Amino acid sequence: MISYEYPLNERIRTLLRLEDLYQKLAHFLRGEAALDHHVALQTLFEILEVASRADLKVDLVQELERQRQILLSFRNNPEISEEALSGALYEIEQASSSLLAMAGKIGQYLRENEWLMAIRSRATIPGGVCQFDLPSYHYWLNRDPEQRRSDLGGWSHPLMPIRDGLTIVLRLLRASGRPEMQLARAGTYQLMMAGRSAQMLRLRVSPADAVVPEISANKYALNVRFMLSETVLRPRLAERDVQFELTFCSL
Repeated sequence: MISYEYPLNERIRTLLRLEDLYQKLAHFLRGEAALDHHVALQTLFEILEVASRADLKVDLVQELERQRQILLSFRNNPEISEEALSGALYEIEQASSSLLAMAGKIGQYLRENEWLMAIRSRATIPGGVCQFDLPSYHYWLNRDPEQRRSDLGGWSHPLMPIRDGLTIVLRLLRASGRPEMQLARAGTYQLMMAGRSAQMLRLRVSPADAVVPEISANKYALNVRFMLSETVLRPRLAERDVQFELTFCSL
């Protein structure tokens, strides 16, 4: 099954974007080639840009504290594993402590690094980081891979509390819903929200159906149109029944 997630507010949209960027950063950090580490650095700049747009740290700390209080209410419940509950509480408390320990504006230490900021400004220009534009960066890309990885680790490590906090929040959000099978007749599905509250929608579709969902939603209605995957350049409605799994997620 292929999963599609659709955020219903700006906060969840930001968390999903950051999750995607952190995953890409981890992937390219593991590489050995200079181009892997170039992409990793570019991704780090993108994380800095997205994480700085809102008061992300405060939002995460508040949400983690809210979830901690909810979990504490399950203490001494015979149906809840005390070991699992203690582990979840410990993870939340560690993430909150790390977030609170982040001083000042997110990523300020990166902004104060003139060399990195020179690369970042050139990177916005197509082909702007060629060796003749940034010879010092070209030299860095030709250093030993372990040295580059060490540098990247040092630059990205102070931003990891954001990753750890959003990972917990998104995991709890995804686990909050109950999936239900639905049927899009002639490739179209509509549902009136009728006061239903959700922060994110999750759709799961079989790859064998060869369709791509186009999702639009607000507080009044949810609309899904399944487009034929082989016509992505020229979208065309599937015009056949499509079965899919739908989950409303809310913290």
